[in-house]
Amino acid sequence: MSSALASDTAMILAAGLGKRMRPLTASQPKPLVRVAGKALIDHALDRLAEAGVAKVVVNVHYLADALEAHVLARATPKATVSDERPLLLETGGGMAKALPLLPDPFFALNADNIWLDGPKSAFHDLSRRWDASAMDALLLVVPHARAVNFDGPGDFHMDPLGRLSRRRAGRIAPFIYTGIQLVSHRLLRDAPDGPFSTNILWNRAMEEGRLYGLSFTGLWFEVGTPQAIRPTEEALLGG
Repeated sequence: MSSALASDTAMILAAGLGKRMRPLTASQPKPLVRVAGKALIDHALDRLAEAGVAKVVVNVHYLADALEAHVLARATPKATVSDERPLLLETGGGMAKALPLLPDPFFALNADNIWLDGPKSAFHDLSRRWDASAMDALLLVVPHARAVNFDGPGDFHMDPLGRLSRRRAGRIAPFIYTGIQLVSHRLLRDAPDGPFSTNILWNRAMEEGRLYGLSFTGLWFEVGTPQAIRPTEEALLGG
């Protein structure tokens, strides 16, 4: 493990049904949809490998066999599969199930993330900011100006110390969650059984003043629908 990294392991959340990406996901899981010449999940896996993250846990559910074969065929990062058949556990439940496979802390990221790093990799930036005594989770967030294809109202406000709070009703929040975070096992303590959203855990951490954000210095691409693929490819391939 690189001495600059807070963890040598990441979890990629890849078990979703990919409903927003239909019809491309009728016969393949969303992480295998190709963008700019390679599968969505390979964009994330390549970034992890470049940063020096050696191991990855990938949860699978929808069309799991194809996704499992794909990630296990890679040499780096070395993949382990967390199988969520027959019950899809959502983001929080997926992390809770995989927790015995994960060190403390660990990186977690969505399988459909595409980003261009700033001066340092996202994982090194998170590692430098990480403070286990103060944080249950450190979320990589991005201002609207650095979010390509995104047109929503945003997710979080951030105070001068970096602590996050939810978007206020009727307001635009200045920061968007990129789908990348550094997570302490403490965030997942007393997790409920079965399917649940990570939002439940984030809300508790926010109440305790232990949910922090880090503003991303690169470019982040929202690739949630088929319509977002072409502008993403044009931006990536056109520099």
